[in-house]
Amino acid sequence: MARLLASECRPFFDAVAEKANAMAAPVSMAVVGPEGHLIALERMDDAGFITPETAWAKAFTAAAFRSMSPRFPDGLVIQKWFQERNPQMMVAAAILSGGRIVASGGCAPIFKGDEMVGAYGISGGTSDQDEVMARYAREKVGWAHTPAHDTTPASLKEHINELYAKAGLAERKL
Repeated sequence: MARLLASECRPFFDAVAEKANAMAAPVSMAVVGPEGHLIALERMDDAGFITPETAWAKAFTAAAFRSMSPRFPDGLVIQKWFQERNPQMMVAAAILSGGRIVASGGCAPIFKGDEMVGAYGISGGTSDQDEVMARYAREKVGWAHTPAHDTTPASLKEHINELYAKAGLAERKL
């Protein structure tokens, strides 16, 4: 059974901070295990006081929803999916989870091979800025946000790609 160690979070956090500094957008970063339990959390100087909790909630959400279905590859898809289907359910889920459900850019699951070992969340910039920082850091440290062997049905991929297009991210494809 693969797992994600706290020491593996440091290079990711450093890469996020590098991009955040270049964008002049201080943030907080969180990494959780596949069950949503916190592995590591860091707040940059000058990041908003609520950003650590928001980053943790984003990571928790990515872990929870990816564990439920491959249709939720990141926070942007989760957000769009709920906006279209049942925005009240997102609010209810946030209340029922003690505020740990937050769907926004800047979060995704983390895979080692085909196993989801955790998820990350970034908070402090705009949703788009958080997403740019996340993708930069993920690519820099080599974290995968999808399984090595993708068994997602073609119809589900088409549905997710439609959600990306509706969210203004047509260049992204699952």
